[in-house]
Amino acid sequence: MESGIQGDDYTFGILMKGLCLTNRIGDGFKLLQAMKSRGITPNTVVYNTLLHALCKNKKVGRARSLMNEMEAPNDVTFNVLISGYCGEENLVQALVLLEKCFGLGFVPDVVTVTKVLEILCSDGRVMEAVKVIERVESKGGLVDVVAYNTLIKGFCRLGKAKLGLRIVKEMERKGCLPNVDTYNVLISGFCESGMLDMALDLFNDMKTDGINWNFVTGRTKEGFEILELMNERKGGSLGQISPYNSVLYGLYKEHRLDEALEFLTNMGKLFPRAVDRSLRILGFCEEGATENAKRVYNQIIMERGVPSVFIYDCLIHRYCQEGCIREAFELLNEMIAHGYFPLALTFNSLISGFCEQGKVGSALKLLEDMVGRGCSPDARSYSPLVAALCHMGDFQKALRLVLQMVEKGIIPDYFTWNSLLICLSQETGNGEWGKRGGYHGGHWNQC
Repeated sequence: MESGIQGDDYTFGILMKGLCLTNRIGDGFKLLQAMKSRGITPNTVVYNTLLHALCKNKKVGRARSLMNEMEAPNDVTFNVLISGYCGEENLVQALVLLEKCFGLGFVPDVVTVTKVLEILCSDGRVMEAVKVIERVESKGGLVDVVAYNTLIKGFCRLGKAKLGLRIVKEMERKGCLPNVDTYNVLISGFCESGMLDMALDLFNDMKTDGINWNFVTGRTKEGFEILELMNERKGGSLGQISPYNSVLYGLYKEHRLDEALEFLTNMGKLFPRAVDRSLRILGFCEEGATENAKRVYNQIIMERGVPSVFIYDCLIHRYCQEGCIREAFELLNEMIAHGYFPLALTFNSLISGFCEQGKVGSALKLLEDMVGRGCSPDARSYSPLVAALCHMGDFQKALRLVLQMVEKGIIPDYFTWNSLLICLSQETGNGEWGKRGGYHGGHWNQC
């Protein structure tokens, strides 16, 4: 500006995004006024950026007032505000804005629609949720399997699992195929309604449709009930260990490791050979005899056995402890290929291992893959990456990673801040501090 160069919409848009990413909302409003005082009308993108920051900070009412200043709100504007009201569980205002959105000819995106469905269903207003889906579809909007699953869960919560099953038939007719979560919700609903025969029929339908039975977090109780019903019927599980491994996976996802070990031990009555090998692998890993553990694992694979989630998890952690990251990564891929998705703790071990070996690119890619697959990272996912980037002297990249953490609501830990401070001190010439602390081969020297 001092040079006489006038910024354009793009200039102000970049600056507004930067201010909002760093949560400097007050400065964002000052920028808005600066634009107006220079005769520049803020465009929709600039307004939407500030609206998003306000909603993220639970100031949805202020965002709604700001919307009234806009000359041309668009579909993104409504997505931001409707999602904000849903986050506050303000159903009335969310529905008012949804109606206004439809009235202006906009259709909210599927994420926003799903949030509205969730709040309606949690309030027991499932039939209204059905009407929302019908209106969205009639206007050419997209409704995916996650949105339908939300609706099905709402019916099951009301004890109307049969209506949920009718929704499945309807979504299939429209070309939207159910997934494992669809079946899990319905099986849970039928179990809670005492209709275990219906639950077992659905379980059999899953096998027919080629969907792997996989009771995720919160479904382990229903998994036990299905196993009990199967064992009461003639033939039981027909010698198949997969349903039992699925229950083990459910316990693993819920971090109920002691119960999982007890369940695994009890499985020995039905599958003595498989359980014996599993326990031997766990024992070898605890003793540090990794080669022996891997040898037993190879025997299972050669005989076309099905390793449980704990075999994979235990071996991956053991290899990471020994610095054998390539072997750990190969096992991670095999684990995912068998339908077991690792916990954040397992990913963190690999990320840390890659960083210690200087393979920061591989660690960053693994973090992206982790997020892309729906696993929420934590502070320990980012800490070794920030430390490694700072150790390499790449302060800007490390800072961007920390901003990404904050944007996701993850609070950086002490080591993350310490890495940034040390790196910054080195960049600004205070080398003495940098010499006294830092990240060295996976270890910390503190100031």
